[in-house]
Amino acid sequence: MFAVMKTGGKQYKVQSGDVLRVEKLAADAGEKVQFNDILMIGSTIGEPMVAGAAVQADVIDQIKGEKVIHFVKRRRKHHSKRTKGHRQQLTLLRITDILEKGGDKSGVKAAVGAGSVSVAAVAAAAPAKKAAPKKAEAKAAAPKKAAAPKKAAPKAAAAADDLKKLSGVGPALEKKLLEAGVTTFAQIAGWNDADVAAMDEKLSFKGRIEREGWIDQAKTLAAEKE
Repeated sequence: MFAVMKTGGKQYKVQSGDVLRVEKLAADAGEKVQFNDILMIGSTIGEPMVAGAAVQADVIDQIKGEKVIHFVKRRRKHHSKRTKGHRQQLTLLRITDILEKGGDKSGVKAAVGAGSVSVAAVAAAAPAKKAAPKKAEAKAAAPKKAAAPKKAAPKAAAAADDLKKLSGVGPALEKKLLEAGVTTFAQIAGWNDADVAAMDEKLSFKGRIEREGWIDQAKTLAAEKE
């Protein structure tokens, strides 16, 4: 039996025993992970995903892809050229099981991309789920919890920078960046080559970050803010 699964923005047709490389996952060698975004399994086509289906795999190793040379040259008066090398971080997997049903009840760790925002969200949400319900404590704490979000909301809004100040960033692109967890100039100023490549792939920027010089602009804007 085969399945078509989705991870890291790509689709893979897999069978039990296949060894493949995917975008880096937040998992160590020897761990077992489960992919829940299954587009097709056997003759069953998802709408868009197949409910309850899953693909399980063992993590063999964390590796790097082949080196890619990125060359940029700007013409005209103040011309410049720059050459960079990049090796994409990957995870080597061996497919072990393809589940038509019961994937949502298997208890196997879900495969999550190492560079995605959801990793932090999952880690932050875990303690909240464990600590939640003791009925007596929940009732006693209810008034304080209800008042908290009103105070926290202005702080969250104030913490985000106006990313539209970056060259080529409009409201739509700013929304994409915010959804990806990029909220401040300081974050962009601290990006390295791997961060740029990951964000380029994730949001399909097609080299815009380097072309527009976002990192240099972000450093200037962050310094002005201080």
